[in-house]
Parts: sequence; structure tokens; C-alpha cells
Amino acid sequence: MAAKLKKGDKVVVVAGKDKGKRGEITSILTAAGKAKVQGVNLVKRHNRPTQTSPGGIETKEAAIQLSNLMIEDPKDGAPTRVGFKTLDDGKKVRFAKKSGEVIDG
Repeated sequence: MAAKLKKGDKVVVVAGKDKGKRGEITSILTAAGKAKVQGVNLVKRHNRPTQTSPGGIETKEAAIQLSNLMIEDPKDGAPTRVGFKTLDDGKKVRFAKKSGEVIDG
């Protein structure tokens, strides 16, 4: 099945503790059905000092469920569902259901 959300997409969080936040997908964990979004779902990790790093408390993004994310409409920035259509030249592209605008292509 084709991916509705991909790395580099601008998304809006529609459910959970970070509802309403916006960010860009930095990585997708396909097997888990999750994605890491820049500035969303921040967690603190306590690291022990090693020879290469001083240790301490590090804040980083944790993965968030794909079902809690919706892509930003290219026209007005509102959250929208994603559809697929084939262009006249035979290329399959994603489009925003709200505005009909092509997302990639």
C-alpha cells in the first residue's frame, strides 16, 4: 500500500497531548506505524556519562502514531485527508482531499 505520509511532509497533530502542534516528519517507523515529528512529543532521557559524551538530561522527539497525524493542506494549512490519483501522464500522486491540490508531483 502506498504511504499517505512521508518524510519531509508538514503535518498537524490531531489527537493526544500535543494536539494542534505542527511540524515536519523527520523519520517514519513503518513496522510500528509511527513517525517522528520535529518539535512534537518531546521526552526527556537521562544519559549516563561515557567516554564520548558527558551525559545528563537530553530532550528529544519520540515517535507518534500515524493515525494521530494529518497532512497540512498546501492551500490553507488546515489538516486534510490524503487521496491518490493518476495524472494524464500516468504518474500516481497524492492530493489533499480538502482542496484537491496535488501534494507531490
